Amino acid sequence: MTMFDTIKQIFDNEHFTSEPHQLYDPIEYTLHLGGKRIRPFLLMTANRMFGGEDSQVRNAAIGIEVFHNFTLLHDDLMDKSPIRRGQPTVYRKWDENTAVLSGDTMFALAWRYFLAQPSPRLQEILYCFNQTAIEVCEGQQYDMNFEQSDHVTIDDYMMMIRLKTAVLLAGALKIGALYAGAPEADIEHLYQFGIHLGLAFQLQDDLLDSYGDVAEFGKQTGQDIRDNKKTYLILKALQTAPQPLRDELAALFSSTPADSDAKVTRVRQIYDHLGIRQDVEEAIAQQFRQAQQHLDSIRLETPLKAPLQTLMATLSGRKK
Repeated sequence: MTMFDTIKQIFDNEHFTSEPHQLYDPIEYTLHLGGKRIRPFLLMTANRMFGGEDSQVRNAAIGIEVFHNFTLLHDDLMDKSPIRRGQPTVYRKWDENTAVLSGDTMFALAWRYFLAQPSPRLQEILYCFNQTAIEVCEGQQYDMNFEQSDHVTIDDYMMMIRLKTAVLLAGALKIGALYAGAPEADIEHLYQFGIHLGLAFQLQDDLLDSYGDVAEFGKQTGQDIRDNKKTYLILKALQTAPQPLRDELAALFSSTPADSDAKVTRVRQIYDHLGIRQDVEEAIAQQFRQAQQHLDSIRLETPLKAPLQTLMATLSGRKK
């Protein structure tokens, strides 16, 4: 049985039904919509790498996924996103108040799962989880701030996605290693591996939103352009474009035309002219290279690192 099979079995057998059902039904709904389950995979894999048993981290793996889905539930509400994993989001299926309260309960449930998982290093583990949660919220706030700012740099953006996306992957790895009693130097390399993996993952999402194949991507492409969202692509374009194209891009990203397809087409034409796709692909490759360096620096035999190596290879080739 692969690790992903183990995790699927865990969540198939874990249910979040209780009273009042108006509070818990949305939680059950959210946590059984599926998803990649990458965060519990990273936590359990890191624990196995350093000799830990799955039973040592089962509750923590559930807790990290419950927390991740809490962030998605609230993000969907803040972003007014109607669909998640092909299904209506909680605030659309129920209402906004339910989304807030069920999300708050999921955060508390995540803590309960961690508290139910004993460890000699529990204080360190809980501190890591709490710090990660704070940083994810900071990242979300920066993301919202950037929507209203005309002076966002690429460095600003990379800082934001580090907080919003990468630290949760890194934190999952660190927590799994802490449960197994891993050496501090190896934990730090594992954490930095997760940071660079998360940055590459988010930059891929940016690229796929503009250039992904619709059939494989599973949703309409160009949504970031339609929503005037600041991503690595537009920030790189504004940085490198000559003044006339910079002015045109600024005008396009301050507009909401009825014919949004024409807007997407024109923006992509400018990206192509500037070589933005190649720039982003190189930025992604650089993050994967840095992740690889940290993985190589972990003082374990190569076979023990194989699951993370395979995951990185899979993510580097993904098209959706």
